[in-house]
Formats: sequence, structure tokens, C-alpha cells
Amino acid sequence: MLTVILTKGEKMKELMEAMAKNTPTVLEFVAVIAALFVMGVLLEKAAQRKRGVREKLFTTRKVAVIGMFSALSALLMLFEIPWPFAPGNYKLDFSELPILVGTFAFGPMAGVMMEFVKILLKLCFKGTGTAFVGELANFSVGCSFILPASGIYAFKKTKKNAILACVCGTLVMTVFGTAFNAVYLLPAFSKLYGTPMEAILQDGAAVNPLVKESSILSFVAACVAPLNLIKGSCVSLVTLLVYKPLSPIIKAGQQR
Repeated sequence: MLTVILTKGEKMKELMEAMAKNTPTVLEFVAVIAALFVMGVLLEKAAQRKRGVREKLFTTRKVAVIGMFSALSALLMLFEIPWPFAPGNYKLDFSELPILVGTFAFGPMAGVMMEFVKILLKLCFKGTGTAFVGELANFSVGCSFILPASGIYAFKKTKKNAILACVCGTLVMTVFGTAFNAVYLLPAFSKLYGTPMEAILQDGAAVNPLVKESSILSFVAACVAPLNLIKGSCVSLVTLLVYKPLSPIIKAGQQR
């Protein structure tokens, strides 16, 4: 028990030191979190007005389910599948699955909260190996999937709209994730690890013949876009299959 406590204490100490050393990135992260929380609340309120209902943003039941689904999502982050058409740091995980199910039940704001708690749990137990750059990317790209999907579904909760929501969420995540990698993530990793961009592109070209060693656009189009498209499609398909039977259980006692 003492060993566990000391290990957790060391992890927290390392995390605090990393935050102190990377203050600009942490501040960027906080700003992104705040902006997406506001967006989630506005979407949820607009959807409630459209449907003519008034629901509390937080209930005891909702907070409990958000915590449970966030923990499940953080657990799923540990099971990463190597992506054969990109360098080794690009891996496929399905941590958005419980979040999409939960956000269909409770709305966009809950989805943003689950994404945030998932990242927070990951930081507490594993720390950051990327000076918070990877965590910022994971949170932002995850929300680019969750917010459009849950926003569309929240306005009209039908099976047809659920399919439309999943398709739109997948497409938005694919486009945003691809652009985000090209504009922010790859340059940030290049600076963080002191690796020339040309070397990163060469790593991509070594595993994917569609990547040109001088073109960051070809890298993100051939390596990143298919990864996000497959992830969004798989998560959407499973969500569409399981959400209806799970929904009464998830939302039982919601108004209490």
C-alpha cells in the first residue's frame, strides 16, 4: 500500500513539474477546454429550446454516469492498435466509444466533460510524455467528433438523425484531425523532440508509399485521415448498435 501511495505521489510530482515547465501549452489547453465547454453548453441549451424541454445540465445520475464512462474511456485508451500506414506513434484506440454513447444520452456538454475527465485520468496515472501536446491533440480531436455528432442528435433524437450525426461527426473529425496534425501537431512534435520535419516525413514515406518526403499534406492525407475515418466509422457503428438497448439503463432516474 505504501509503495502504491509513493508511486502515485511521484506521478503527481512529475505532472506538476511538467506543468511548470510547459506553461504555454498548459494555458493553451485550458483555453481550448473552456471554449469547448461553452460550445457544448450552448449546443445543449439550443437543442433543448428546439425540442421544447428543460433539463438540468447536471444531476446526480448524470454526474455518476459521466464519471463511469470517462473511466471506461480512459481504460480503452490503454489498448492501442498500431496503424500500419503511419509511423509508430500513430495508433488506433476506441476511447471515444463510451463517450459517444454517453453524450447521445446526456448531450454535448456531457461529451466535452467526459473527454476532459478521460484526459485528466490519463495524466494522473500515466503523466505526459509529450509536454501536454499529445493530450491537447487527443482532447481537441475527440471533441471534434463528439460535439457535431451529439449536437445534431440532441436537436432531434431519431434513428435517422443518429445515423446522420455519426456520419457528420466522423467527417468533421477526419477533416479537423487531418488539418490539426498538419498545422499544429506535427510542427509541435518536431519542435518538442528536436526532430526535423523532413525526418518525420521520411518516417511516413518508409511505411506508406503515398507519402512524399517533401510534402506534409501527403503525410496527413495518407496517414492521418484514414486513421480518423476508420476510428469514427467503427465507433459510430458500435454506438448505433448498442445505444438503443442501453439508453433506458443509462438514463434511468435522470430527472431525480
